[in-house]
Amino acid sequence: MNTVERFLRYVSYDTQSNSNQKGCPSTKRQLELGKLLVRELQDMGLSDASIDENGYVMATLQSNSKKEIPVIGFIAHMDTAPDMSGKGVKPQVVENYSGGDITLDVEKGIVLSPRDFPEMLNYKGQTIITTDGNTLLGADDKAGIAEIMSAIEHLLQNPDIEHGTIKVGFTPDEEIGRGADLFDVERFGAQYAYTIDGGEIGELEYENFNACVADIKIQGRNVHPGTAKEKMINSMKVAMEIDSMLPQNEAPEHTEMYEGFYHLIGINGSVESSSMAYIIRDHDMEKFKEKKEMLKSIVNFINKKYGSEMISLNIKDQYYNMKEKVEPVLHIVEIAKEAMEQAGVEADVKPIRGGTDGARLSYMGLPCPNIFTGGHNFHGRYEYICAQSMEKAVQVIINISKLYAQKGK
Repeated sequence: MNTVERFLRYVSYDTQSNSNQKGCPSTKRQLELGKLLVRELQDMGLSDASIDENGYVMATLQSNSKKEIPVIGFIAHMDTAPDMSGKGVKPQVVENYSGGDITLDVEKGIVLSPRDFPEMLNYKGQTIITTDGNTLLGADDKAGIAEIMSAIEHLLQNPDIEHGTIKVGFTPDEEIGRGADLFDVERFGAQYAYTIDGGEIGELEYENFNACVADIKIQGRNVHPGTAKEKMINSMKVAMEIDSMLPQNEAPEHTEMYEGFYHLIGINGSVESSSMAYIIRDHDMEKFKEKKEMLKSIVNFINKKYGSEMISLNIKDQYYNMKEKVEPVLHIVEIAKEAMEQAGVEADVKPIRGGTDGARLSYMGLPCPNIFTGGHNFHGRYEYICAQSMEKAVQVIINISKLYAQKGK
């Protein structure tokens, strides 16, 4: 089974995670894909492949070398984002892409166009896999799973390729920020690891946002509008006031690269009461702290303005910039760059404007940069991936394994 065939098989499994559900995994259907992966790993010859009650899949490819080689791991996540349905995915395989529009759904007039996504033109003459316009594709991160599986199979079928012990890990619930919650780093047993969870070909990332979520609850005062003068406090207008006091240029739609942001991700309300939810992001820890303090000061100001504790604010940190944990072992990034060069891929080292399991795992003692899968437009109907980029990702994984062996003693 080649990489694309694996990928098409995996996307047929509906594995959306759900942040509103407690427990791990948040959706039981993730276990079905996990069980399939365990069977495939065992069929390859990885006899210790297993899935635990929380949906974590782990397996070991034993070293075939007499050298002392660091144990490395490759990790991907099984869930897809809650942003759009992952049920009944119907991939379209477009061979020898001509460079024009790709119609996803004729009846609904849904078109994937280089006018909107000019990077599509980078794949003229190659094979592009798209959705049918009604679901996401699931390349985030079933492409990463397929690439790891193909690389492991290649190493098993080519025992002349020297490698150390390699660990495989597939996690649930990454898309809702819980992928590393119950990941047993000690049991996994790797010294370094790589998440295969990036985007377009060449991406290599070891910096990510510091991240938190901020929940705001506003208790207004509802009075009949006919007698409301100097009595009513409309909680929805207070919510608008809070948002207007935040720096308007520090929103996702106005920022890039290392620029952080405040992102209003949810608002619910009536005159009597309202709630708001923000995510706050910044690569720089001091700026991250300043952003949190800014929101706190706004809430304090509004409470004083109205003369009551009408607003409550709860801020919860989610993850931190892995740069602090990766820089002391920066050779793991250099090895990944060398592996890309050997595969004919130009490494594009840049910060992640988000987070991965690797960010959390790095703070749990497993330094974990992130490598491309070859996908674009994750989490929505316009998601697509290039088949040739997937094969390059497989080669990069193989090359990383070989390079650790070559540098072993």
